[in-house]
Amino acid sequence: ELKISFSLCQFVSTLIMSEEKDENTEDCRCIAEAVKRTSDSGEMGDSSAKRLCLEAVEEKGTAPDGEISDEKAADEHCSEDGIGEADVEVKYEYLDHTADIQIHSWGNTLAEAFEQGVVAMAGYQTEVDTIDMTSTETVTAEGEDLLSLLYHLLDEFLFLFAAEPFFVTRQVKIKEFDRENWRIVAEGFGETFDLAKHPQGTEVKAITYSNMQIYDSEGKHECYFILDI
Repeated sequence: ELKISFSLCQFVSTLIMSEEKDENTEDCRCIAEAVKRTSDSGEMGDSSAKRLCLEAVEEKGTAPDGEISDEKAADEHCSEDGIGEADVEVKYEYLDHTADIQIHSWGNTLAEAFEQGVVAMAGYQTEVDTIDMTSTETVTAEGEDLLSLLYHLLDEFLFLFAAEPFFVTRQVKIKEFDRENWRIVAEGFGETFDLAKHPQGTEVKAITYSNMQIYDSEGKHECYFILDI
């Protein structure tokens, strides 16, 4: 079964080679996931996933940010465990506030600004660099408008952290952003919080609507929100 699975992965790689060069980063992630998900046990070694990822990128020659020609460069585009992306740009900041904490997040799209907001919240609870992306959790958030959608998305991830499975998030990918029915489906990449591994940050008690702001126009996709700590 392992031989068949590996052949399937090679087939996936061949298909991906025909895509445009500016999709290298996503291709890299997809190949690594394919290796892991189609192996005999459901888990192929990290080195195998990384190697296939490297072969794919080398075959195409360049990535959006330049040449990818060695294993170090491949590491920068694939997380060590093969899920998520290792080099996602930080697009958030913490702003001064009288008693609580205000977060400003932004992105190339409003969805990315929402994703960055969730990671910013996790970064206040612990150091995100200590989080390995070894598992995923999917959440669904529903609301009546953009403000309530952001509120409930943050609240869903806060609940994952505060109760079973005590999941701490390093990266978020919104899979569905439905503005007609006001619904978001998002996947979080991370692991179970462990005090022996993850530094204890500041407890986030709740999400608030206080001074929550969302900007969504051409060239400006930003969110401001306050966490009760």
